[in-house]
Amino acid sequence: MIDQQVPLRRSAARLPVRPRTGRYLVLATVFVCAACGLVYELELVALASYLVGDSVTQASVVLSVMVFAMGIGSLLAKRLRSRAAVGFGLIEAALALVGGFSAMVLYASFAWIGESRYALVGFSLAIGVLIGAEIPLLMTLIQRVDRQDAGGAVADLFAADYVGALVGGLAFPFLLLPMLGQLTGALFTGAVNAAAGGALVLWVFRRDLTGRSRWLLVAVNVTVIVALAAAAVLAADFERAARRAVYGDQVRVAVQTEVQEVVLTGADRGRLDLYLDGRLRVSSRDEYRYHEALVHPAMNGPHARVLVLGGGDGLAAREVLRYPDVRSVTVVELDPGVTRLARTDRALSALNAHAYRDPRLTAVTGDAFSWLRTAHDRYDVVITDLPDPGISTSTKLYSAEFYGLAAQALAPGGRLAVHGGPAVTRPRTYWTVEASMRAAGLHTRPYRITGRYAGFAAGPDRSTGRTAEVHGWGFVLAAAGAAPPLGLDPGAPRLRSLTGPVLRDAGRRAESGRLSGQEPSTLVRPRYWEEG
Repeated sequence: MIDQQVPLRRSAARLPVRPRTGRYLVLATVFVCAACGLVYELELVALASYLVGDSVTQASVVLSVMVFAMGIGSLLAKRLRSRAAVGFGLIEAALALVGGFSAMVLYASFAWIGESRYALVGFSLAIGVLIGAEIPLLMTLIQRVDRQDAGGAVADLFAADYVGALVGGLAFPFLLLPMLGQLTGALFTGAVNAAAGGALVLWVFRRDLTGRSRWLLVAVNVTVIVALAAAAVLAADFERAARRAVYGDQVRVAVQTEVQEVVLTGADRGRLDLYLDGRLRVSSRDEYRYHEALVHPAMNGPHARVLVLGGGDGLAAREVLRYPDVRSVTVVELDPGVTRLARTDRALSALNAHAYRDPRLTAVTGDAFSWLRTAHDRYDVVITDLPDPGISTSTKLYSAEFYGLAAQALAPGGRLAVHGGPAVTRPRTYWTVEASMRAAGLHTRPYRITGRYAGFAAGPDRSTGRTAEVHGWGFVLAAAGAAPPLGLDPGAPRLRSLTGPVLRDAGRRAESGRLSGQEPSTLVRPRYWEEG
């Protein structure tokens, strides 16, 4: 609410600028602060999805807690209206400090403690309270600089606020993240925030400040900006130390692509691990078990033309190319950084047997769902080598609609192979995948391979630096006609872990744990969730 007892004309006369100029400066500050505030929100959402997982849940937690906290901040700001200028200056300095360091502290808690949920909620609350306190104080300040009715002041403030939020929302993914990264981007945003808030108060409203308040604001803002700048200088060293804490001392490659963070570790004594956004996707110690089980049952039959959806690391393609009668393999990978690494990194290209050098392989950059919608070719085998199903960006790639598109890409007699997650530890998710495939008109053959589940764990085990032993992988083989037989092609190469009897046991093992009555997951009604 606006303090109606503020003498508007007398306050305006004390300004060092014309009232209209002062109003524009206040609105410009609102614009900048709103942009910074939205960057903080998006930073928290992005880090929550990266560090904790389950992007829908984490985004809901961050945004709901932050909006709730904004209401609290607005109520608390009522007590500062009598000293709106100094109050706003201190709040912006605090917001710059908390928001600027939020990414670094969250990453540190994940790296050295192994848990960032509590820090995430704490930062959401703190940033929300500080953002919520801005508008009541700015309302008081704009009424001081220019005589204006309350409705007009509200309209001007919220217009500047919303436009600033738009600019901040666009700047985060298109400028800050690709150019500065998460850590330095948050620190830079904090510095801009502190500079904008401090400049407005110390210049436009300097006559409203006592000498003590003026020096306090100068000292606080200089301290905040220096701290943020020092952290930005040390950000690279901090990131390397945190990465060693997460991945161990054998980090060989760490790149932030347009899609995700890609980290390769090991390569000594034949060991190589590939992490995508902090989650272990490939471990050279046992990846062959996973890829043999995913690929070779689907190759039992015609397999001249093969489509691999995902699998930019080239490991599924490696297994396909072991068949000399395969004429073409198309790999559709969202992240060109992964395929580039699979081509050029010596250890990873050796692990995939230099699959990208094979003239039969064609790599395509694109989203698997969108690519299937425009695909006109038909394939004998379609293999989906994708991240685990869950409430995340991968959800649509495990939907009934996606499997309907995959079925359309199958040639007559073609087979589709899908990894559905760990069937024992996440049975509802696994059988939802199978139900979604059946809803698309496919006839399914589930099977479960026992062993170490090292491909899709949410980060390394804190005590060993490696993933924990669990119950293996769950797969589903499907076809548009009758359910395909679970076996190996007569011309299959010699495999290290898979035989016909093993596959038959894998089918019986999966069926023994069947969960009946699972509903299919669709685009408008996703049914995947995290299971303990």
